[in-house]
Amino acid sequence: MGLRLFNTLSRQTEVFEPLDAEGKSVSLYCCGPTVHDFAHIGNFRTFVLTDLLCRYLRFLGYEVTYVMNVTDVEDKIIARVREARATLKDYTTEFEGAFFEDMDALGCVRPDKVPHATEYVSAIIELILKLVEKGIAYITVDGSVYFSIKKYQSLGCVYGQLTKLDFEQMRPGERVSNDKYEKDAIADFALWKARVPEDGEVFWPSPWGEGRPGWHIECSAMSMKLLGPSFDLHLGGEDLVFPHHEDEIAQSEGAGLQKAGGKFVRYWVHGAHLLVEGKKMSKSLGNFFTLRDLMDRGFTGREVRFVLTSAHYRETFNFTLDGLRGGKSALNRIDECVGKLSELAREVTAEPSATFLDAFREALDDDLNVSLGWSVVFDWVREMNRHLSEGGMTSEAAAANLAAWKRVDAVLGVGSGATSEVLAEVTALMEERQVARKVRDFQRADAIRDELLAAGWTIEDTPKGPRVKRAWSLTEFPSA
Repeated sequence: MGLRLFNTLSRQTEVFEPLDAEGKSVSLYCCGPTVHDFAHIGNFRTFVLTDLLCRYLRFLGYEVTYVMNVTDVEDKIIARVREARATLKDYTTEFEGAFFEDMDALGCVRPDKVPHATEYVSAIIELILKLVEKGIAYITVDGSVYFSIKKYQSLGCVYGQLTKLDFEQMRPGERVSNDKYEKDAIADFALWKARVPEDGEVFWPSPWGEGRPGWHIECSAMSMKLLGPSFDLHLGGEDLVFPHHEDEIAQSEGAGLQKAGGKFVRYWVHGAHLLVEGKKMSKSLGNFFTLRDLMDRGFTGREVRFVLTSAHYRETFNFTLDGLRGGKSALNRIDECVGKLSELAREVTAEPSATFLDAFREALDDDLNVSLGWSVVFDWVREMNRHLSEGGMTSEAAAANLAAWKRVDAVLGVGSGATSEVLAEVTALMEERQVARKVRDFQRADAIRDELLAAGWTIEDTPKGPRVKRAWSLTEFPSA
């Protein structure tokens, strides 16, 4: 049946069929970071979801054009720039750099295109002009431009495609100048904001006077400029469904750039909220974490990625430090198995094991069910360990399973648990321990063993000599 995704637009799971007539190319857009601070773990759940879907589409053979924007001008950023007494560029560049460093640490592939709102002001103005010409947008006395929901609806357009709205809450003539507003409060929203003293030097010229774009119009302009007026996939957290994504649809389809009957976006995919230690993330509760906070506690981006992908993306997920410790043990279990397969396979090459790949594909085809995908992985680990312990696995079979794991990991993105430099250092210590044992310096041999154990490695003495492996506790991850 192929890949099936839950489409927020239809509120049901649908078979994924790209707009490309040949069915080969896929266009994907994700609402990226607002670079006013370090991104937190809740933000990264969405970005890791996007990375996972992009990787899986490529695993299926699609050519994916992946666009993630950077919001580098909006209300919070301007307030922070004013407080820091910095230029807009200097302030946002620092946090943008930090964001992509964090993305690299999480093993996320870089987007193909990373548009910045400040670089697309001309395209934004062009889109607003189309809305003004159609009578859907209007200009106020101060030079701001607002989107009229009432006029949009009068053209037969639907406002409320992604979520059910109570239109009795709509108050004629009310406007929202902030970039965000309360759910259920339906009101005209700003496309262009006239310059005010608090904006400082953050402004651009426009047909309506100096000012800056509203947040919602930025994504509409950037996505359509890079992917066309209609594209396949739009991702974001569920908190963006309304008003941000609803307003994107209204602006983009209101401008009438799509073909007759065409949609701005074909599939809307939204990730659920993330709880931390069972509660909504809050600095006052002490459960607010950036990736850097967790890495300072000794965790790795690889372990964080594992935990963020351990639950289905549409399930509210409870992120805990105990879960991270369990993730470390689970990854060690995979590393040990893959290490044994590599040792047995040696230089042998083989086609990937179809059994493993088919089971994994079946899991991910079901609305990107990565939690089931991980179950497939650990069932495979258990089976591999059984065959390896029985001594009945050939080098060819090991190579076939190793090749299959590499294809699966191209989707999961957890990679290897140790760099070649680390492995070289560990191997050198193991060899030093052997020398110490031969000269009966058991105190030094024991000290090396303890040093390796503290670094997460254990020595296993085998008939063929000692070998190092990742230390792990079965009780910490019994299902593995």
